[in-house]
Amino acid sequence: MKKFEGNVLFLDRSDINTDEIIPAKYLTEITKEALKPHLFEDLILDGFNITDIHGKGVVVSRNNFGCGSSREHAPWAIEQNGINVVIAEGFARIFRQNMYNCGMLAIELPKQDIDMLFSTNDNKNAYVSIDIEKEIISVSANNQKKEIKFSLAGFDKDLVTAGGWVDYVDKKY
Repeated sequence: MKKFEGNVLFLDRSDINTDEIIPAKYLTEITKEALKPHLFEDLILDGFNITDIHGKGVVVSRNNFGCGSSREHAPWAIEQNGINVVIAEGFARIFRQNMYNCGMLAIELPKQDIDMLFSTNDNKNAYVSIDIEKEIISVSANNQKKEIKFSLAGFDKDLVTAGGWVDYVDKKY
């Protein structure tokens, strides 16, 4: 199973689309690894620098993350950068399912919980770990620890814990 924890990359904007996650000009790449250096290269966001991605394991964003096209390349590019969790107020349906199919977590939280997570960004050292079985997000920042409950549908949890769709099918059939 993948690691569902890490330092947080805060992207404080709604409607981050798949072209901003991985520009369409890279969709002809033949390996997932080739997508790695291009994650968020077209993202325009005050205070964001492409080097902010390094060393992060979790993304926290606003509503409608992953809107746009239905390509799997967006979760692949995120995963290739060591990020296996995206937490947001909401996701584009197909993006969210592509995350689960890749064995990654797309966690939806209410706005007040997202606002609380963004408030931990003051020192730029927020760390998140996920307990999938207990459905708890543990947030450590500013020498404090908070826990947030989340829910994940049974089949989506099965996909994630199996490592994604292919591994799930291999184990079941």
